[in-house]
Amino acid sequence: MTKVLAISGSLRDDSFNTKLVRNAAELFGDDVEVELWSGLKDVPPYDEDDDRDGAPKAVADMRAAFAGADAVFISTPEYNSSVPGQLKNALDWVSRPLATNPLRNKPVAVVGASAGAFGAVWAQAELRKVLAALGARVLEVELAVPHADERFDERGRLTDGNFVEQLTAVVDSVVLAVAERAARLEVTA
Repeated sequence: MTKVLAISGSLRDDSFNTKLVRNAAELFGDDVEVELWSGLKDVPPYDEDDDRDGAPKAVADMRAAFAGADAVFISTPEYNSSVPGQLKNALDWVSRPLATNPLRNKPVAVVGASAGAFGAVWAQAELRKVLAALGARVLEVELAVPHADERFDERGRLTDGNFVEQLTAVVDSVVLAVAERAARLEVTA
């Protein structure tokens, strides 16, 4: 069974990006296990001194979640035209050691939502750059949900059919990328 690690870059339980992650989780098929990872708030600030003789438990758990996934799906808000600090910090921990980090060659999709007019497009671009530097296989898919405060109903469901269609395309791209990666690994084995 395919496993996708789904992450909201927001710490708020009721954030637009958490809602977007939950909507995506419902679009994956029955043959995909989606883990909604909620440990972002527990990850301490990166300090190489704390990573010498084994990482803190929250970091070890996070690294294991990344390592156990076939793909990663991230929805990021935009803070000051960039990636939220806590999300970037988590990726700094995951990136160590660089040559063997659990994101290396792993398919990753990045989407985002914001109350503003641009749907976190700058944060998504920054996040894609960081993920590529870590060696992730960043999928060439996009979904920016602007005016997110108008796009979800009271139950957190995405209500705009155009955005549901785009989110479905992103989910389908993740599933396809996992299948293609598995086929490549099978050929080289």
